[in-house]
Amino acid sequence: MTVLDSFSLQGKVAVVTGASRGIGRALAQALGEAGAAVAVTARTVEAAERAAGELQASGITALPVGLEVTDPVQVDRMVELVGERLGPIDVLVNNAGISIGRAALDTPDELWREVLATNLDGVWYCSKAVGARMAERGGGSIVNIGSMSAMIVNRPRWQPAYLASKAAVHQLTKALAAEWAPYGIRVNALAPGYILTEASPVDQPEYREWCVEPAAMKRYGLPEELGPAVVFLAGQASSFMTGSVVVIDGGFTLF
Repeated sequence: MTVLDSFSLQGKVAVVTGASRGIGRALAQALGEAGAAVAVTARTVEAAERAAGELQASGITALPVGLEVTDPVQVDRMVELVGERLGPIDVLVNNAGISIGRAALDTPDELWREVLATNLDGVWYCSKAVGARMAERGGGSIVNIGSMSAMIVNRPRWQPAYLASKAAVHQLTKALAAEWAPYGIRVNALAPGYILTEASPVDQPEYREWCVEPAAMKRYGLPEELGPAVVFLAGQASSFMTGSVVVIDGGFTLF
């Protein structure tokens, strides 16, 4: 196998949660371009179909799936559907997440639970459901989308629930990596910095002081800049790697 061959995902089946837009959409594109058939999940079937249609138009095998990651029943159904339509899942990318800026004293309990349910419980439910099948088959790769926010405090908006959820995702990644290594399952995480998306308008002037200037590279990132790293973590190129958190933040956390 050549070096470039080790990055190929030809013949693999990948699931990307929260893949209708932003980072998830870019990751689905990257996995598909590397050769994987991709199940695109979103909270609504319409959003999933729209994203899957775009992937299909570029020659990628894509399956739209409506999925609420906080519902374990829906998660189990997703795993069954993907298995029936595309085949057993080789790669799971836990990307679905929400970020709601609110100071701690202004955060109602129901908002705290909503963020933790999506960002942490969703990773747990999907990892368990897919991981059980991977263990039966002798292996697979799980990539959790964490955040540099697990290591810093975001500004200018306070986000205690989001920060706590992403720190937990990083630790869950390490816990599953240690426990599931004997089954041939590798579990790693990607920790993006400030990435420009619809939900994160870091190109606006009010974000420059806190999100752009502190980074060593003095800029924000784009979703497509995360794609190659996820392809690396998904396949044979990272075969001796598990429990790692790969930070891609333009050097923000260096200081």
